[in-house]
Amino acid sequence: MNNHDQELEIKLLVRDLETIEDRLVALGAKLKQARVLEINLRFDTTQKELSHAYKALRLRKDNQLRLTYKGPSEMREGVRVRQEIEFMVSDFEAARDFLEALGYQVFMIYEKYRTEYDYRGVSISLDELPYGYFVEIEGPDPVSIHKVNQDLDLNWECRISESYLMIFNQISQKAGLTYRDLTFELFQDRDLAERVLRLIPADLEA
Repeated sequence: MNNHDQELEIKLLVRDLETIEDRLVALGAKLKQARVLEINLRFDTTQKELSHAYKALRLRKDNQLRLTYKGPSEMREGVRVRQEIEFMVSDFEAARDFLEALGYQVFMIYEKYRTEYDYRGVSISLDELPYGYFVEIEGPDPVSIHKVNQDLDLNWECRISESYLMIFNQISQKAGLTYRDLTFELFQDRDLAERVLRLIPADLEA
């Protein structure tokens, strides 16, 4: 894995995205992407070979079209690190057809709203999922990520190592959900992650 294709990030459950966004603006953060709906297609083989190997193959549509591969993750200095290879595609349906021709199939569709800021070379994503609000902080190294987390006055100990889909799977198992897809049309229960998984919001005392 080369340094240029590494993804280093932390994820935090929060209760109040508006206050965090106000804090970002006050700190001088620059808006990279206004709030937009993301539609993500996750691909795998019929035997779920990628999932079993903790790998991900994703086709995303928001204001751009992107194809992404992610490798297995590891923890480094409290930050989740994994290989990420991502590039733009020009035709969403053609990219889907291409992946299906290679033997992959869509096993899940998931949605989220994302607003993205840049602060000191670190990317901060404000994410709204059907089951809760989250902040993702992605940067070039653990020190930069930790510093931004401090500036946002978020509890470092509340960071989450699981992906959004892993969190959804855990919620589904505990709450007995039968949905395959994670979409706003199927359900919206913004307290679900906190209530079912007992996750502690990082801005609880903020």
